[in-house]
Amino acid sequence: MVAQAPTPVTPWGIPQAGPFRWTNPATWPREALALTGYWLASRLVMVGMIRSGKAEQAIEVYRTYHQWYEILVQGHFPTGDVTWQYPPGAALAMLAPGLLPFLSYLQAFALLMLLTDGVTQALLVRVSLRRSGGLHRGRSTAGAWLWALALPLLLGLPYGRYDLPVTALAMASVLLLPSRPRFGGALAGLGAMVKVWPALVVLGTPRGRGTRQAWTALCCSALALLLVLCTLFDGAFDFLGAQQGRGVEIESLGGSVLQVARLFGWPGDVDQHYGSLEFLGPHVQTVAKASLALTGLAFGWLLLWRFRARRWSAATPYDAALTAVLLFTVTSRVISPQYLIWLIGLCAVCLTVRGSSQRPTALLVLLTVGVTTVDYPLFFDAQIHGGWQPTVVIVLRNALLLAAALCSATRLWRASVTPVPAALPASQLARGPIRVA
Repeated sequence: MVAQAPTPVTPWGIPQAGPFRWTNPATWPREALALTGYWLASRLVMVGMIRSGKAEQAIEVYRTYHQWYEILVQGHFPTGDVTWQYPPGAALAMLAPGLLPFLSYLQAFALLMLLTDGVTQALLVRVSLRRSGGLHRGRSTAGAWLWALALPLLLGLPYGRYDLPVTALAMASVLLLPSRPRFGGALAGLGAMVKVWPALVVLGTPRGRGTRQAWTALCCSALALLLVLCTLFDGAFDFLGAQQGRGVEIESLGGSVLQVARLFGWPGDVDQHYGSLEFLGPHVQTVAKASLALTGLAFGWLLLWRFRARRWSAATPYDAALTAVLLFTVTSRVISPQYLIWLIGLCAVCLTVRGSSQRPTALLVLLTVGVTTVDYPLFFDAQIHGGWQPTVVIVLRNALLLAAALCSATRLWRASVTPVPAALPASQLARGPIRVA
């Protein structure tokens, strides 16, 4: 008998036999099959949660988003509605369910979010696995697993908010920036016109032609979409007035300070204000101004980092995007539970590269997502009235979020700015047995 050669495998034990075709599941690596199985099972549960129609996020889609849809189809933005605080591009997300007239608005919205989730999962798998069935050199499937595992921790929330498409645009932008800076920048510009923050993901592009191309494409695509929407709809800039009136939301970092102060006799109250539950009372404006000042400091730090950065690795653009969004999230006057979708997506992108400096940050974000689910929906109503239990939960969540932001910024600085220690001469190396890790 002639002995058969063993089937070649990757360092992660994934078979490399045969071509890898997306259209033929029989050729998929075992890890891709495992990811697909888990994704299908977990998303079935998430769809069940939103389909019940009893969850708060389902009610939000039916009452608020559908109401905006009815106004937008008439060619007007929700002028005068203080809850409309989004850039004009958000109209596209509200109008999209109308493309499926055979479904109810809630069903169509949830289906589009499910499809977006599936495409995003496939994208993460695609950048990690090569067509031969193995792994790209320097790539990891950890990002694909993080997206698959972390998103269900938010229960049905991701399918009841329009943050999934925005996050998908930002993730695709970051992944494309190294090879196709114009295309990546254009996607970031489109995302920025839907929810502003995707504009931050281009901050980590290496200096030179690629940066100029990405930033120019971002501005051009954003302005082009803005021009189209201003032509088709009235009141495109009405959202700016509502943004100026925002206060301190109860789940923000500043809100945690006021939650603790309320335990010690602070006389403020919580009320529905500009579309969210905010604190009203003495010193609230001081806290709001402090949050804005911290946002300004975060932006200044990012500019300093970009000026001082000297080393760009394959992971630097991804790591910088996560750091920028984390800093602006933690210093915001509003931190809604769906903001964690942004961070999950950018952490997943970072983990697709084995050399990323943000692995500890991703772990902290994962813990933050878990505590966020305890906060919302379990303790959300209790936060309105106060008490030590909801205060402990929200303080813990925001402490983890702050720790993630500081960890992310520190590790990004060390990886790209801090000088690398010079290697010791061979004569100074200690002699002795060599250990193999």
